[in-house]
Amino acid sequence: MAAIEILWQALVQALHSLFTGAPVVREIVSLSLRVSGLALLLTTAIGIPAGAWLGLHRFGESLVARLGRRLFIAFLYTGMGFPPVVVGLLVYLMLSRTGPVGWLGWLYSPQAIVIAQTIIAFPVVAGFTMAAVTGVNPELRQQLRSLGATNWQATITIIKEARFGVTVAVIAGFGSIISEVGAAMMVGGNITGHTRVLTTGIVELTRMGLFADAMALGIVLLSITLVINLMMQQLQGRALD
Repeated sequence: MAAIEILWQALVQALHSLFTGAPVVREIVSLSLRVSGLALLLTTAIGIPAGAWLGLHRFGESLVARLGRRLFIAFLYTGMGFPPVVVGLLVYLMLSRTGPVGWLGWLYSPQAIVIAQTIIAFPVVAGFTMAAVTGVNPELRQQLRSLGATNWQATITIIKEARFGVTVAVIAGFGSIISEVGAAMMVGGNITGHTRVLTTGIVELTRMGLFADAMALGIVLLSITLVINLMMQQLQGRALD
């Protein structure tokens, strides 16, 4: 009974913190949205062209070219399920003092989290985009080329035709990073007021016994996840209509 009362009190305090805009909650939510938003922007700029290129182009007709393309796609799909904590480890080693780009001094900074989240989201965005583009009628590209369209113009037109699938790719990419905790903890360090995002904030506030603030962040994270899933369902439903 005591545990239920504690949970209820924490929930009430969490809702109060959300509606009153508690500084600790507002700060963490703001940083998390900025970091994940920038990572998503970078991922979209790289992942959509890469996915479209893989979906529309072939490496060649030789056996080696076909095997190479299949291997590349296999690596891409493997990256979609790659453990974020392993990505965090790789980025940590890359940004550490003895790492190849350690001179940047980005370890335990928001920039490090952006890099890790971009790497995590890239296979998701590129893979879903490739699948969406591949699903477009292959005769459309031939028709566009016969009408005098350049490769770039034909590619843009096909991406527009696959816009629902491409949008789902972007939303899925955002979902894969907004709820990620391992990489953000490793490369960001979970520093108060500097690199503490939603997921790492929930972990740290729970350790400190600040259950109300932790639950407030949990409510925000669950709300974002719910909106993401609703958007994906809506877009997938429209694509099937």
